[in-house]
Amino acid sequence: MGAEAEAEERPHGAAVVADGFGLKGPRGWAFREVSFRAEPGALVAIEGPSGSGRTCLLLALTGRMKAKEGTAEVGGLPLPRKMAAVRRISALGHVPGVSELDPAFTVAEHLGERALLQRRFDGSVRTFLRRPSERRAAARARIDEAVAASGLDLAALPKGDRTSVRDLERLEALRLSIALALMGRPRLLAVDDADLKLSDTDRAEAWALLRSVAGSGTTVLAVCSEAPEDALRITTLATDAAEAAEAAADGGDAGTPAGADAADDAPADDSGAPAAAPSADTASAAGRTEDATDRATEDTTEEGTADALAETGRA
Repeated sequence: MGAEAEAEERPHGAAVVADGFGLKGPRGWAFREVSFRAEPGALVAIEGPSGSGRTCLLLALTGRMKAKEGTAEVGGLPLPRKMAAVRRISALGHVPGVSELDPAFTVAEHLGERALLQRRFDGSVRTFLRRPSERRAAARARIDEAVAASGLDLAALPKGDRTSVRDLERLEALRLSIALALMGRPRLLAVDDADLKLSDTDRAEAWALLRSVAGSGTTVLAVCSEAPEDALRITTLATDAAEAAEAAADGGDAGTPAGADAADDAPADDSGAPAAAPSADTASAAGRTEDATDRATEDTTEEGTADALAETGRA
């Protein structure tokens, strides 16, 4: 029984499927027309410029924000109908304004607090019937497992596990946030700003960490400014309303989403051959409207992203 229970607790990735997925705020679409399929244990990189709805997409796919159109499934659970169930099988690493480290806490305090919360909210009745010494040993084992999976070297920190979060380097803080998320042994891990303010060396280490997590069986969603080549790339685009109006005035088809018929419309290079179309694994989340007037009010904008976050109290 013990081996079976341990096997059940091991992380196993959740497949993620989206079809025409979109989320709208009072002033516009945070993202729209997102379609992709990711297998369990995949590394999915959500890339795009700031304000293009990357964080909103991340939160919507983990059941933290309610989409307005299209469909999505995480581990076979439909969104937005099963948002609570999706939250139970997913975990957030670093997401500014939603899941952040307390700079006044030490590393040990963060880990200890998460272990207590994990036991309080996710523990079975049998767990509470264990002896205190057994519960402490189980909590310690879970902490050690998560720290090892995140690659966080406690001994290398300035004051060991008593180092305050404010004294951590950016990569170390990222590792800690991932360790805290992995303590719940989620099927889906979501991380925002995975490569923000990292040197080239640290960025490579961050992606190596996320690949390792995905390789262990947990599906990973990571927001970034530039996706690595081996990840499933989902691109969100912030489109300016004025450009949409100009395109419509020139006879452009305002009802065609960005990226559609790219091979036909791509400009020719010096040899006369059309430029390469976007790769098949890149999904576009640019806004689509019926005409230039609608485009000006329903555009995928930074304001739309901010409003969508504000609606959930996470601005």
